[in-house]
Amino acid sequence: MRNIGVILAGGNGSRFGGNLPKQFIKVAGKTIIEHTLDVFQKCESIDEVAIVINPNFTNEIETIVNNNQYNKVKKILLGGKERSDSSLAAINAYQDEENADQIKLIFHDAVRPFVNRTIINEVINSLSTCNAVDVAVKATDTIIEVSDQDQIVNVPNRDHLRQGQTPQAFRLKTIKKAYKKALADPLFKATDDCGVVLKYLPEETITVVEGSAENIKITYDLDMFIADKLFQLKNQEFKTSDFESKNINQIKNKCIVIFGGSYGIGKDIYNICKNAGASVFSFSRSENNVNVKNVEDVRKSLEEVHQKTGKIDYIINTAAILNKEALINVDQETVEEIIAVNYLGMINIAKEGFEYLKETQGHLLLFTSSSYTRGRASYSLYSSTKAAAVNFTQAISEEWKNFGIRVNCINPERTRTPMRVKNFGNEPVDSLLKSEDVAKISIQTLLSDLTGQVVYIKR
Repeated sequence: MRNIGVILAGGNGSRFGGNLPKQFIKVAGKTIIEHTLDVFQKCESIDEVAIVINPNFTNEIETIVNNNQYNKVKKILLGGKERSDSSLAAINAYQDEENADQIKLIFHDAVRPFVNRTIINEVINSLSTCNAVDVAVKATDTIIEVSDQDQIVNVPNRDHLRQGQTPQAFRLKTIKKAYKKALADPLFKATDDCGVVLKYLPEETITVVEGSAENIKITYDLDMFIADKLFQLKNQEFKTSDFESKNINQIKNKCIVIFGGSYGIGKDIYNICKNAGASVFSFSRSENNVNVKNVEDVRKSLEEVHQKTGKIDYIINTAAILNKEALINVDQETVEEIIAVNYLGMINIAKEGFEYLKETQGHLLLFTSSSYTRGRASYSLYSSTKAAAVNFTQAISEEWKNFGIRVNCINPERTRTPMRVKNFGNEPVDSLLKSEDVAKISIQTLLSDLTGQVVYIKR
């Protein structure tokens, strides 16, 4: 029995006004189709992957497969004008293989990157008792049926309605038979694959597996915004309870540079990594008179470390200034200092650290704040510079991906640090994240293969 994931990427929809189909748009550090392929590549129940692509973009998909070493991808097939042409491309590619009757085809939209392995596994398991499976979620809105004159003619009972998703899965012999009948029908109109089975093989039972509200199809501009937020929530998979000895073993041979490591989260990262046996170096104004706004300070610090160790694996920037005060009351010198440290400092660290991280295919880790999504009164400069950190992360991760450098940004909820206590006073301890917990998840992020992502940490 072979379970073959068929990624349907044959569409030629424009990149929201650009030249590339939407499956090649980048979000959270990767193209949408890469996120989708990642899931199928890592799903143990998937034996093989075939990609159906628009003929004009075969070079792009071949590059993606090679760069990511997707070893499950065995076929890159050419799609056609209609969705049904893409399904037929996969059916025709496998119908003459040995033991074709034992093949299961799992069709999935390339632009549904939030499908999870649980859904895929349930779909495959369902094929052990039936020949066709769909994925759907309960309809939450009232659905109306209208006439050609846009007048309501029916309001179906919502209890019996579902919103279809993918994957849709079939035994090869079943979907092949359905399409054979469909193609013989001169009135056949392209529809989804379960619709073909329903119409032309009405005797077949189509089982429905529960989908997920997150399993969205990225179609419109708004979907891109939602996708970006969903990737942030997805990265809550890092848990402090998962911080085990394997993390310590992975970190002990690394060389780590921390700017802003004299207190707070930076200090906790320093202590954990130092105790693990890593070579860790901390630079800050209070500790060794290193100010990240001065590019010479940053350059000399990195040179010093490289001369001592011969490499730099990770560079972390936790240096920041939070001045809780209404903008009209902030003097110009303080304004310039906050912008220089919080924004220019980040740029200095990235530029000066590039060659070292390129050498080790290392990781640049930046920090934002939960206030980046909505500017907060009395610390507008801090909020806005932290919003810049997110955009900077996403942009630089794309620029540096081909050099093997990962760039991510940690977004913790309110965290108990000396900087926060100074500005907000004593708050209920149970309402704040522990600095050490943020440090542990930051280290897990360093050890991951993520890039271009905002890792959201909450209590």
